[in-house]
Amino acid sequence: MPFRRLLLSLALVAVSACGREPAPSGPAPTGSVWVVEAPQGGGRLYLCGTIHILRRDDYPLAPAYESAYADTTRLVFELPPGAGTDAALGARMRELGRYGDGETLENRCGPALWQRLKQWGEKRGVPVATLNGCRPWFVSLLVTSTEYGLLGASPEMGVDRHFEARARRDDKPAEGLETVELQLQLFAGLEEKLQLAMLEQTLDEVDTLPEEYSRMIAAWKQGRLDELHEMLFREAAKHPELMEIFLAKRNRAWMARLEELLKRGERAMILVGTGHFTADTGLLKLFEQRGFRVHRHLPAPAK
Repeated sequence: MPFRRLLLSLALVAVSACGREPAPSGPAPTGSVWVVEAPQGGGRLYLCGTIHILRRDDYPLAPAYESAYADTTRLVFELPPGAGTDAALGARMRELGRYGDGETLENRCGPALWQRLKQWGEKRGVPVATLNGCRPWFVSLLVTSTEYGLLGASPEMGVDRHFEARARRDDKPAEGLETVELQLQLFAGLEEKLQLAMLEQTLDEVDTLPEEYSRMIAAWKQGRLDELHEMLFREAAKHPELMEIFLAKRNRAWMARLEELLKRGERAMILVGTGHFTADTGLLKLFEQRGFRVHRHLPAPAK
């Protein structure tokens, strides 16, 4: 569902990480990386699917990511580098995420959903009174960030942050496709009935989240887009307008900028959530429809 993937993008979990990266287990990851090239040659884009919240033991990344980084001179993220750690982000989220004029979540969500939220708060040590002035989308984000934090997953370990740090060290140019304000407004602009549906679904997924998260990471590591699409968006048919708001519309908006990079002959690493690659409205299909060559990036194993 688009809710969960974008919640990962915006979650503000502060989990410190230290120590060495463990050796990977299971089959060697192939990664979720595709190459886009113009038929006449010139520029090249590496479309690198990201997961915005990861655990330390999800590293190292597949060699395809390192190969893409080595062959490019520019990085492009969903958000400008550093946007996720800007102190103003938290303040703006709280501003948009709170009711005004004395309105409360308890009054808006009804007794059944409020009771479920109270039970979650008691289980996690979160006083429900602190949530009562907040809008449903903001509470959904808090629940999500809390649950992923308990799994040891953090935005600090996300693929985006990993390569933001690399680009800073290597002095590679990096930019964003969107602003934080735009992403926040995706949530704040939702009709309240959809925000409440988001909160209800978030609470529905709490118990199954550890297993689902592990499955999602395994599929992402091997580039199994069909499986990822089914997992992330299995409930999307209930709210097709959300697929348009959270994915399809944004993908179309990005295309002009990405095509311009190709026309300029750039070699760029494009790091966006892997959900943006799936389905007929995904970036891979959009490039194919415009006549670009698209193929999986599977570099030869290092000797």
